[in-house]
Amino acid sequence: PRSDCVVAERLCLSDSTCNATYRILENCALAKTRLLPLDHDSRVRCLNAELDLGNSSLLHCKCHRRMKRQEHCLRVFWTVHSSMTDGYFNLETSPYENPANEEHWKTDYNKLAALVSGKNCSQLAGDATNPCLKETHVCNLSKKCVRLRTDYASICTRAAGSEDVCDRRKCLRGLRNFFEKVPEDFTKRILFCPCQDEFCGERRRKTIVPECSFQSNTKPSCLWLLDFCLEDPFCKSRLADFQQNCQPADMSPDGCSLHNHAACLQAYMGMIGTPMTPNYVSNSSVEVSLWCTCESSGNQKEKCDQILGMFESNKCL
Repeated sequence: PRSDCVVAERLCLSDSTCNATYRILENCALAKTRLLPLDHDSRVRCLNAELDLGNSSLLHCKCHRRMKRQEHCLRVFWTVHSSMTDGYFNLETSPYENPANEEHWKTDYNKLAALVSGKNCSQLAGDATNPCLKETHVCNLSKKCVRLRTDYASICTRAAGSEDVCDRRKCLRGLRNFFEKVPEDFTKRILFCPCQDEFCGERRRKTIVPECSFQSNTKPSCLWLLDFCLEDPFCKSRLADFQQNCQPADMSPDGCSLHNHAACLQAYMGMIGTPMTPNYVSNSSVEVSLWCTCESSGNQKEKCDQILGMFESNKCL
């Protein structure tokens, strides 16, 4: 069975040969993170070290989305696979275990949803035409869901000092907490609730408090946003997972190369709370985008358009 990377690293460090190889890879990954140029001999040494791992558990280890020490696990994965991070379209292997192999939590969602549907309270009027409002009420009946949703909502709307600005970093961390710790029965329905009118669409668009987590005064370059993401093991991992599970395929009837929309939606949710957080672009459609632009991207415009297109015009998503 495939081990998680924290366990695999511990086993490797207890073996002198594997330990020495792993230390070489750590230096290679560090140089890459700091954008230090490697000479030919150093590149060969890094590649050979990766090959020397052979069929070790370290080379084939994976991480789980909701595991403890997740960021440490991801650092180990990218240390071993540092040669795969040369460019956006080389991030084709997700560090995460296949969703089908991960444990799914038993939740009391259906019971709580039945309670909401059975209420005739005035404050629930209009739920039939506003599924997003109904899902919020269901979340409010779950202690964990309402607590973590309240946490990020308060952080993402709180002004910092005298300026009317939120703490974006804390806001993203709060969002990440919500989508990682609350069962998907709740989070997926809140984020993807089907809307028929703009009032519902506005509530859906504002699920992640976009004024703080998504928007800024000016749109940065998508290339800058990508570079910023690749410097962070967590963001890079979520991007790799998104690219693998939402890879479009023009010749495929469903538009997906892996034919798994559930895995794609899960990977999309995984991007929320990273520097590359996506969101709905309006109240009247389900189109999504990143908050970035490809203007002034010069001879890298094609690459920039591909990054933006993975969200804006992705048939699989």
